[in-house]
Formats: sequence, structure tokens, C-alpha cells
Amino acid sequence: MREGVRAVVFDWAGTTVDYGCMAPVEAFVAAFAARGVDVSESDVRGPMGRAKREHLVALLALPAVAERWVERHGRAPTEGDVEDLYADVEQRLLPAALAHADPVPGAVEVVAGLRENGVRIGSCTGYPGGVMAPLAAAAAESGLAPDVVVTPDDVPRGRPAPFMCYLNAVRLDVFPLGHLVKVGDTVADVLEGRAAGMWTVATLLGGNEAGLSRDAEAALSPVDLEDRLAAARARLLEAGAHHVVRRIADLPAVLDDIDGRLARGESAVTAAQPEPRDGQTGRRPAGASA
Repeated sequence: MREGVRAVVFDWAGTTVDYGCMAPVEAFVAAFAARGVDVSESDVRGPMGRAKREHLVALLALPAVAERWVERHGRAPTEGDVEDLYADVEQRLLPAALAHADPVPGAVEVVAGLRENGVRIGSCTGYPGGVMAPLAAAAAESGLAPDVVVTPDDVPRGRPAPFMCYLNAVRLDVFPLGHLVKVGDTVADVLEGRAAGMWTVATLLGGNEAGLSRDAEAALSPVDLEDRLAAARARLLEAGAHHVVRRIADLPAVLDDIDGRLARGESAVTAAQPEPRDGQTGRRPAGASA
């Protein structure tokens, strides 16, 4: 068995496919709009990464969203409203996910390189199984096909609980958890990886925390883009990410760093966040820890 990193568990939307993590945003915004309630892209991005029913409940609990719901419907949302909304969201997720199924730049090449070096490839998601199966098939046609796909349907609870990471380790037959790396683009991904005792790497460009489609990213000035990435990076570090990389193509250099730290006897549970290096965003707000 490989001495350093033995497996990488990737997130899907915003990490390996769907640049900007747009599909869930589109599905939630449209489902609420159909009920006369406006939710913003920022509202939807806050709980991103969680199982989609839990995501919906968290969204309804936001004070601004709850107020808009009451203004429109004259009462707080009921359990029946939650079930109705979730059924609609789930129906909208599949076409949205398939419309955004293209791998993010560098993802296919990174996965291929890891395999060549004996690293197993796992994955997990906030999408339900009925969405993930066709999305995985579509991504495979573009060359992105992890060894394992785990959804919240497979475990007692989705993120930030660590169960999807545990099931990846079981299905990949890889241990100990301290030799696995979780890669994602949301705070929920980071919390999941840390709860599992894994090294945790977060991505910025194309991810939910930066929250930029390709067009929105291109429209920003270089200074505004760097400020946005710095704010996203600070949130991901605060959640506990060991590393934050600018793009997924920067992951191999970070995995080399983790290999070295493992060789020196460092643990994912106790390791400090390192200083920025090539492949990690160079700007850091005052007071950020790494």
C-alpha cells in the first residue's frame, strides 16, 4: 500500500464538475420563485454542500428567507411545504446538473495523474442518488470517472457528518483515514473531511465559496477577483481546511506536501495549516491564519 496519500475523495459540483457550482443555485432559486418567494444566489450558497433536503431546511431557516415566505404565504413554512419544495427541487436538480456536467478545467488530468501514481479516487456529494447516477454517467463520457461514488442516500446523514468519507474508505478498501484527502469547495466539505480525520483541501476558482461562473469571473477586475478569492479562502481556512488551492490543477503539489508531512509523522488531526505556497492563493486578509 502506498506510504503517503492513498486515496482522494472529491466533491462533485463546484469541485470536479459544474464550474461555479451553478446547478444547485438554479434549482433552488427556481423552486422558490415558483412559490412567489425570492431567494438570492448568496442565500442558496450559504448551506451548499449539505444533503439537499437539509440544504432546503437550512435555507428556509434563514431570517430573510423566512420573512419573505411569511410575507407571501401569511404563515411560516410547514413540514408539508418542505416536502413539496424538496420534491420540486429534486425534479429541477437533474436537468440543471446535466446541463452543467462538464468537468472543471484540470479535473480529468489531475484524476488521471493520481491514478498513475497509485492513488485511489473516491467521491461524494450533496446530490441525491437519483441525480448523481446520471450525472456520473455524463461525466464519465468526458473522462471523469472516480472509483467510488457515495451520496447522502447511502449513509445515515450527509455533510458535515463524516459518514460519506467513511463509506468511501470502506468501498475503496483504503486505511487509515489519515492517509486520505478530502477535496471540496464548500465549508461543509471541509467540516466533513475534518470530522473524518482526513487531510482537507479546498478549491477556489469554479467553487461555491468564490461563487463565480466563468462569465462572472471574467467580468471582475483582477483586484476585485483577488479580493473575492481572499474572502473565500478565509472562510475555508476558518472551517479548518489544511490547504486552500486556487484551482484543482494545483492539487498535485499540495498532495506532495502532504506526502512529506506524513513521512515526517504528522497527523491530519493535529497538523497546523501551512503558509501559502505556489498553487495557493497569494492574498490573505489581515488576521487570517495561513
